[in-house]
Amino acid sequence: MTDPVHVCRHPTVADRLAQLRAEATPRSRFRELIAEVASFLAFEALSDLETRHLTVRTPVGEAECQEIVEAPLLVPILRAGLGMVPGVQLVAPTCDVAHLGLKRDETTLAAICYLDGLPADLTGRRVVVCDPMLATGGSLIEAVRFVERRQAARVQVLSVVASQPGLQRFHAEAPGVEVWCAAVDPSLDERGYIVPGLGDAGDRLFGPPGEGLTSRVRSSRSSG
Repeated sequence: MTDPVHVCRHPTVADRLAQLRAEATPRSRFRELIAEVASFLAFEALSDLETRHLTVRTPVGEAECQEIVEAPLLVPILRAGLGMVPGVQLVAPTCDVAHLGLKRDETTLAAICYLDGLPADLTGRRVVVCDPMLATGGSLIEAVRFVERRQAARVQVLSVVASQPGLQRFHAEAPGVEVWCAAVDPSLDERGYIVPGLGDAGDRLFGPPGEGLTSRVRSSRSSG
């Protein structure tokens, strides 16, 4: 049986992961790093994309080549998953993107859907679900259920950091779905955050909810 968890241990990934973990890493650099790690993970996860043969004319002759003909559906879980999209698209520019909004109930830690942008029929499609943090596993389990109910042919998960408890729960409820990540951390805290992890990926990518609005309101008041 195929190992359901693939941990990318390349030195370039380890270096970027160290920067992602560092509390002092600025938001702009954090966004770059998330996209870069996502591209490395996608490079491995999508190594079997369907291709077709073609002949290309070079300046000095002809070359027998391959081009990608498969169009995977990339499903970033909002909002943190958006940070991974540019990196995956760099590797697989043929992919389509459909958004899925899931938020965690901070009391029960259950995943609640607030946006379903998936196609109604995914028959025959490869679906790649992106979420930087596989913490409790709840959001990814719910995402996999969404796409499997629509008859996706294959589901893969890309996460930057996964927790051991989250992976155990995920594979108990979504057997056969492979996960590619850069690290597996040992535990979760009482809030369901990965320890040591890298904090709240959504906040580090885009700022805490309402931060931009608050800044604009303050700027407007001061200018008035």
